[in-house]
Amino acid sequence: MLYNAFEYAVEVGEYERNPIDSVKWTPPKLADEVDWRVVISPRQMRECLTAATYVGQRGRGRRLRALYACMYYAALRPAEAVALCKEDCHLPEEGWGKIVLSKSLPETGSRWTDSGTTHERRGLKLRPVNEVRTVPIPPVLVKILREHIREFGTAEDGRLFQTERGGVVGSTAYGDVWAEIRKLAFTPEQVVSPLARRPYDLRHAGVSLWLNSGVPPTEVAERAGHSVNVLLRIYAKCIDGQQDRANERIDDALGA
Repeated sequence: MLYNAFEYAVEVGEYERNPIDSVKWTPPKLADEVDWRVVISPRQMRECLTAATYVGQRGRGRRLRALYACMYYAALRPAEAVALCKEDCHLPEEGWGKIVLSKSLPETGSRWTDSGTTHERRGLKLRPVNEVRTVPIPPVLVKILREHIREFGTAEDGRLFQTERGGVVGSTAYGDVWAEIRKLAFTPEQVVSPLARRPYDLRHAGVSLWLNSGVPPTEVAERAGHSVNVLLRIYAKCIDGQQDRANERIDDALGA
């Protein structure tokens, strides 16, 4: 942003050239691969969803149970899950359903939004405006969403997840509840470990599950909203069995 501000200053004649170009500094490389230690198993996820029903007063954890399920079983980003509306969901009584995503509600400071609120409706991340993404969802998530709608209804604008007063669920709220869920569902050693430390790690676990189940990377990328290259780079360390298969191929080559 600062660089672009100076570029604009150059355009309007305030500077002859962008002064940042003369700075000799290389930003440190940041790890963009997912740490395999954050990935939880389906059994652990089921235990977490059960624990959610015991957290907080007035059904605080139960109200967010389906939100976490969407992050895991549909690999939704938190901003996508928070923006999910009933009309976006096809929830048959039996079999697989689907979610059609077209918007997100990313959280930011109210000073930086046009509406003056902490959440502003936007399109999907890394997608052209008005483009949608369809995610097939397994029967377990279909059932959880149907139960959620039956118990809590929807907000006035159709959102599935809302506060007790109908507001948008903030990251602090679902983050605090998730911290309590981990304490109930995990062993003391797991609680202090990186295992599903953040709600966003549920999305990582969901994508990793798809890849390890043998779903083609092209299909996984489409469902997760990634390019194939980015998908494989980010989740390279979360794909089980790669080392064993590589070792077998090397053994075969050495014995040839």
